[in-house]
Amino acid sequence: MSETETPVQTAESPDTESGLETFFNDILKPGSSLNTSFLAIVDGTFASLFVILAILAFLTSGNLHIFALILIELGLWASVKWFVSELKKARAEVAKETEAEEKKDQ
Repeated sequence: MSETETPVQTAESPDTESGLETFFNDILKPGSSLNTSFLAIVDGTFASLFVILAILAFLTSGNLHIFALILIELGLWASVKWFVSELKKARAEVAKETEAEEKKDQ
């Protein structure tokens, strides 16, 4: 390559990341489960699944298996929400303890 030519950047270049790659990189970082955009996507996914299962329950004239899936989905959604709230509480407690230790050190 001569000195006047510039290197061609391809889509695989590490300098450029697509929005999707950036999104997944942000989600896969430790502690990202409290990211508000991630939580909104999780809630949207669970809500979409609930709507689909409700439509299926209507179309199948109240099939018992669909209602069982709805209960499982609602239980999973509730457990995820509970886990996130407990994680937020734990982080708040750690932050308070850290703040108290910093005040003692001063």
